[in-house]
Amino acid sequence: MQITASIVAPSCPEQNQAMFNTQLPRMPVAFLAHGTPMNAIGENRFTQSWQQLIAGVTPSAILMISAHWETEGCFVTGQTQLPTIHDFGGFPQPLFDMQYPASGSMELQQLLTALPDFDIRPSENWGLDHGSWSLLCHLFPSADIPVVQLSLNKQWDTQQHWQLAVALAPLRDQGVLVIGSGNIVHNIQRWMRDPHGPFDYARNFDGAVWSALQHDPKQLLNWRSFNGAADAVPTPEHWWPLIYIAAMADDNDALRSTAFGDQSLEDC
Repeated sequence: MQITASIVAPSCPEQNQAMFNTQLPRMPVAFLAHGTPMNAIGENRFTQSWQQLIAGVTPSAILMISAHWETEGCFVTGQTQLPTIHDFGGFPQPLFDMQYPASGSMELQQLLTALPDFDIRPSENWGLDHGSWSLLCHLFPSADIPVVQLSLNKQWDTQQHWQLAVALAPLRDQGVLVIGSGNIVHNIQRWMRDPHGPFDYARNFDGAVWSALQHDPKQLLNWRSFNGAADAVPTPEHWWPLIYIAAMADDNDALRSTAFGDQSLEDC
């Protein structure tokens, strides 16, 4: 089983006081495997699975955690209007023509930079990279919900990312939808040498991750010990977004997911 998208949703949503809209229920948190940037300009089973998982969710703001913004230190986008970043090459022109004109949220940015212990700073040197807008253009095509993107501090270990995620969890009760965008298995070089997978390491690692999500998400803190981890996650940037989503879940949440057969984006 290859997991391509998962969402942790409140099993019994309650009306909570919200930062932006006091009538909103508790927001879910979602991890979505963004795959190739080409998903942004087409409809397929992967984009449809994202839409199905997020269907009916109407947040007041969105916090994106993308694999494609790594920094030394921790930053959030600080603009009132976020630029669409085409952080790739070698793709057709229509992909470079794509724009996702989302506004930022100064209120959410200020909440994040005010968190103690993490030294989160605003940045105007980034915007929405393809890990964010290639999902959002399918989920919220009108781009009418404000978005803030959080960087991945590449100086941190798994425990430190987990701790920040725990501190972010109360945002769920304040109308904020948190989406992690990455891939569970991400070894492009290995896939390019032999694109006719799946590979045993991908199956093994994917299965171990799914088991942890079902039974004890804190097992993900020891992900490097999972069978196949070295090949499945040669570099951790596509993995970290899942850590955030898993850490923000609690015992009242119900896990929902989509899974596909062996020829899945999770195999590369």
